[in-house]
Amino acid sequence: MTVNCKGQLIDLTIPKVMGILNATPDSFFDGGKYKSAQELLLRVEKMLSEGAHFIDIGAYSSKPNAEFVSEQEELSRILPVVDLLLKNFPDILLSIDTFRSNIAKSCIENGAAIINDISAGNLDEKMIETVAKLKVPYIMMHMKGTPKTMQSLAHYENIVKEMLFYFSEKVNLARSFGINDIIIDPGFGFAKTLAQNYEVLQKMELFQMLELPILAGISRKSMIYKALGTNAENALNGTTVLNTLALSKGAKILRVHDVKEAVECITLFDQLNTDH
Repeated sequence: MTVNCKGQLIDLTIPKVMGILNATPDSFFDGGKYKSAQELLLRVEKMLSEGAHFIDIGAYSSKPNAEFVSEQEELSRILPVVDLLLKNFPDILLSIDTFRSNIAKSCIENGAAIINDISAGNLDEKMIETVAKLKVPYIMMHMKGTPKTMQSLAHYENIVKEMLFYFSEKVNLARSFGINDIIIDPGFGFAKTLAQNYEVLQKMELFQMLELPILAGISRKSMIYKALGTNAENALNGTTVLNTLALSKGAKILRVHDVKEAVECITLFDQLNTDH
């Protein structure tokens, strides 16, 4: 199982880590943490040195009830970060967390490698066509509504069955436009209750029938800290536990705030599954 990033075939036989970089003032965990270019560079350098294969940059918080950000504002937040990182780390593989086709196009044209769309094209009808023209890998996530409305839409007869249907339709559409490299993300925390998040994780191996890489984005989310009665700051141990379970269910990419711990998770999981 491979994805083609800027002509480089990334082998996902051993899962990879995607480090999260939020260029937002209001992200649920690390929003507004980086006040200068130097702080951003130190953060990314740390993630790369710890073993992150991809860095995912977002400039529009997708937490529940997130405030609206104009397209111009999103672009003015994200493009300077893309330029800064590529200038300092020329080989870096940047994933762009956006649901807007114009942002996707600008960032890829400036050297980014992957588009990570929380809406799988639902919030911008031009997104799938744009990604196809850009010839880059496309991460499509399961969500209903928008970040502002999604928590009121967590109604399902059979959540996993409905998600499989959603992905089947989205993958067929993406393929019809000629997108080759598709990664699916179950969207933990997006239009899902606490119980539904755990049901999706429990049955996540069923998504392997789509024969596509699965990305798990569980890091420090409320499904962990609410279940433990704590907060995002104290959810690293819980994140590691659920990342391990996600790997056992077929996850090929772990999207995380804490790279070192996720890499160790993969190393030990791989050790466990090596033929001794």
